[in-house]
Amino acid sequence: MSAPVPSSLDERLIARFGDTLAVTSVRRETIAELAAEDLIAVATALRDEADFRFSLLIDLCGVDYLGYGRDEWKTDDATATGFSRGVQGQAMGRFNWAQRPRTDGDSPRRFGVSIELLSLEYNRRLRLHVFCADESLPILPSLTLVWPGVNWFERETFDLYGIIFDGHPDLRRILTDYGFVGHPFRKDFPLIGNVEVRYDPEQKRVIYEPVSIEPRVGVPKVIRDDADLMQARAEAADHWRDN
Repeated sequence: MSAPVPSSLDERLIARFGDTLAVTSVRRETIAELAAEDLIAVATALRDEADFRFSLLIDLCGVDYLGYGRDEWKTDDATATGFSRGVQGQAMGRFNWAQRPRTDGDSPRRFGVSIELLSLEYNRRLRLHVFCADESLPILPSLTLVWPGVNWFERETFDLYGIIFDGHPDLRRILTDYGFVGHPFRKDFPLIGNVEVRYDPEQKRVIYEPVSIEPRVGVPKVIRDDADLMQARAEAADHWRDN
């Protein structure tokens, strides 16, 4: 008696790749985590093999897990004045480089990428998570030979996060200026920037000066589990079960 043919995408991924992929399903979305050294082989198989046919890479974006799950916002008291009245900023931005919070045991790796794939043949989506092994020099293999359209996505991720894509044909900045220093989407990059730029009509040139903006934290970063969110999840579960 032959073994049953895997039906769901999760089952097909596990049957094909085994321990190479850590497959999970969240909110009916399939997510697979894999090591950087397996990325090219897995990506090629996902694109070419008949069970998958992920012919289109929708997006590739970087992630910085520095301080993941921690926040600066007060939850039990606040003042009545000021834009950032519910928060105490820790430095010239969100974090101080010398005393930056480390990642927790649940997320020991700092830099990674999220890759969104689409199978036009099966109308299915798949998200790949790949982490960089070295925080000080984050490197991943380039996917340009698998999906050529990822070229600019990888350049954007390099520009904003400093992740190097080995094998990229033209890895250079794409959003920031030519002389820009640092990577602005890293969690330890100052939210107000390092310098401000203006044109001086008397000197007839661009002037770089220290930032004059007052440091503040404008966006809360916290993982919450409020009662209303729990109620919404319960109602959604009832809906899917009844239908």
